[in-house]
Amino acid sequence: MAESNFIDYVKFCSRSGAGGAGSVHFRREKHVPKGGPDGGDGGRGGHIILRGNAQLWTLLHLKYKKHVIAENGKGGEGGRRKGRDGNDVILEVPLGTVAKDAETGELRFEITEDGQEVILTSGGRGGLGNDHFKTSTNQAPHFAQPGEPGIEEWIILELKLLADVGLVGFPNAGKSTLLSSISAAKPEIGDYPFTTLVPNLGVIPYRDEKSFVMADIPGIIEGASEGRGLGLRFLRHIERNSILLFMIPSDADSISGQYKILLGELQKYNPELLDKKRLLAISKSDMLDMELMEEMKKDIPKDLPSIFISSVSGYNLDKLKDMLWQAINMS
Repeated sequence: MAESNFIDYVKFCSRSGAGGAGSVHFRREKHVPKGGPDGGDGGRGGHIILRGNAQLWTLLHLKYKKHVIAENGKGGEGGRRKGRDGNDVILEVPLGTVAKDAETGELRFEITEDGQEVILTSGGRGGLGNDHFKTSTNQAPHFAQPGEPGIEEWIILELKLLADVGLVGFPNAGKSTLLSSISAAKPEIGDYPFTTLVPNLGVIPYRDEKSFVMADIPGIIEGASEGRGLGLRFLRHIERNSILLFMIPSDADSISGQYKILLGELQKYNPELLDKKRLLAISKSDMLDMELMEEMKKDIPKDLPSIFISSVSGYNLDKLKDMLWQAINMS
């Protein structure tokens, strides 16, 4: 998932097809010179449909689609023949995609399952042919219904990554190093803030051929909930994670202080995030001795499960996976 290929926000105009008009037609055959009305109905206009695809991780393929237009339905014909429905347009999207009305911000729906299909913009209904309007007093109606017009609206699609574990921490806390150490993901790693500019997903192999998914979210800074740093753009990816793994480096001035700031930013963005199960990993711990670790534990909230780890030396990484697997299966 390269930097330039990860797109988690697109906006486009969605226009469904108009319904076809009903037909005004009368049965005319050699031996039936004055047959009754037999105008067929118009076809339905094409829908714009979203379909979940578990193989997709980005909205890149929709980035340059500024207008998505479905086909109009065809008009009805004589002999009660219905017009053909307009072809639907199906847009495949990653799991975790949220559709919103661009003007009101209203949430329409979320795509969470592979193969799930939801109509985004409905096509217009086809009009009824004159066959439907015959009565005992009007046996030859010379009118039919026009088709309903299609709908034109601006839509926003946002992607919220679906992962079992979301990594939460300040820039340069060691999140990308951890992900690269315990999965096959290869995020960019550097000794400077904001190395990670896009979320990265990694599948973490576990015992007996089990696995779980971890998401490395770009680092949070104080004020992120107000849009500072990379701000709100990536905080939304944390909403879909089952477990939040807070990462704080062992050389931090105050572990509890950093934890409170991180927790505060999540609470300001969405208070419901505090309902998620939380764990704490103290990274870059390969240079610590047991005496120093015991001293540092006094600065860790007592109700927060924690572990000292080193992604470079591999210290406690198996124990960390055990803790995460247990937390995932208890949540």
